[in-house]
Amino acid sequence: MTLKKLLLATTAIAVLGSAVVPAMAQTTIRLVSKDLLTTNPDDVKEIEEIEAALKAQGHDIDIQTVDLPGGTSAYVDALGVMLLSGDIPDIIYFQGGDQKMAEQGILEDLNPWIEKSEHIKAALWPHNVERLANYPYLLYIYPPRAPQPVMRKDWLDQLGLQPPKTVEEYEALFQAIHDADLDGDGTKGNTLGLTGFGNTNELDSIFNQAFGVTGTWMKTADGAWVNSRVTDAEKAKIEFYARLAEKGLFDKEYVTNTFDVKEDKFYTGKAGVMFGSSPEVIDIYSGKMRQAHPGENIELTLLPIPSGPGGQGLAALDVSKESRGWAISSISEHKDEAFAVLDFMASKEGQDIDRMGFEGVHHTTDASGAVTFTDQISTWYARFFNAANWEPPVPLLSATGQAALDTIKANFVADNAFVWPAEYAAEVDAAEQVYRSWVAKFITGEASLDQWDQFVSEYNAAGGQRMAEYAATVLGQ
Repeated sequence: MTLKKLLLATTAIAVLGSAVVPAMAQTTIRLVSKDLLTTNPDDVKEIEEIEAALKAQGHDIDIQTVDLPGGTSAYVDALGVMLLSGDIPDIIYFQGGDQKMAEQGILEDLNPWIEKSEHIKAALWPHNVERLANYPYLLYIYPPRAPQPVMRKDWLDQLGLQPPKTVEEYEALFQAIHDADLDGDGTKGNTLGLTGFGNTNELDSIFNQAFGVTGTWMKTADGAWVNSRVTDAEKAKIEFYARLAEKGLFDKEYVTNTFDVKEDKFYTGKAGVMFGSSPEVIDIYSGKMRQAHPGENIELTLLPIPSGPGGQGLAALDVSKESRGWAISSISEHKDEAFAVLDFMASKEGQDIDRMGFEGVHHTTDASGAVTFTDQISTWYARFFNAANWEPPVPLLSATGQAALDTIKANFVADNAFVWPAEYAAEVDAAEQVYRSWVAKFITGEASLDQWDQFVSEYNAAGGQRMAEYAATVLGQ
């Protein structure tokens, strides 16, 4: 018996054994999210404003927030335990762990609801549409995460260089940063051109297409599907990263850097270029850079996507499913009300609440209706959505942040990745671990690119070969 059937049976028994309760005008729904807590006054106030706005529209809904730990790993673990125990809120925010719940049948197919929605359908980004078609259980209305590089504008001006437009010009920029005394400490040759953290995903965002890594799956000369991880195009890209690291232009400590360490190297002038995962994050970096250098009024400039042997563009975007997002319980007795909440959050009024913060705190409105954001807006973040069709009364993003968003809008390319059946989980994880380990060794110099064939053999043995065989059945000829 699936978890869904068990819960439905339990609910039916409880109903049969209980007294009939008169219907109430107000409906109570339960909501759980990593970013909404009853202990956070801003969260509580936003929920109250949402409830008031919904009531004015004829939906008398009491939204009860379920508190779970806020850290990503702790939240995912606690949410999984809660759901598997049979405690299923009406609205659930997932940041992992959703697929096994979908397989148990406890997540609602959202596509029929969205099709007849008043607001959500018009608020979707193009990648949302494709992901919902492939996996209809999660809704995450945000621009795709597509890391893009930024650097101090005054440093670029000091170097006398134009923003780099090719792979070769990027290498020349990193070399110029390294060779100059931009931080003014009297020492040249001690500044990294580029820093990062964890893995090379950020770099891949702008360098994949330039080296011809066009998607997760690519065809060989004889027409066979292989993972791009083991292609000649991938090898050329990794060789580029390794050359940067060997010349002191890319941070060899990227594997052990935490997010905070990466940022600190950028703000303190130990590295000239850093990637921001979203336009909003890039604007946060701008604010933090100014805080680190009071009185200097430093601006960040967005660097363009480079062209290279393979072309130009942002990396192909995985549209197999959302990796995070909102779901509705398929066994909820209040699906209409649950969806009404999500649909409202995609409306102009809902976005005004979620994106602009509180009147008198994060923004003010004069007698003519003109809105002015206060300094407090820099600490505000949306709890629900970033609708594609919502326009703020005045710009929320800086010119640099807006340029990053425009780049994302102009460069969406769907990847050919797909959702793996559960029985392939071990192979997927093992092959990725082999890839990450070898990439780190190539970049740090622990291994030579002459050992590429050894890497490919290990990758295929770890699961890559079996994955490719399955991919051929999905992708066809």
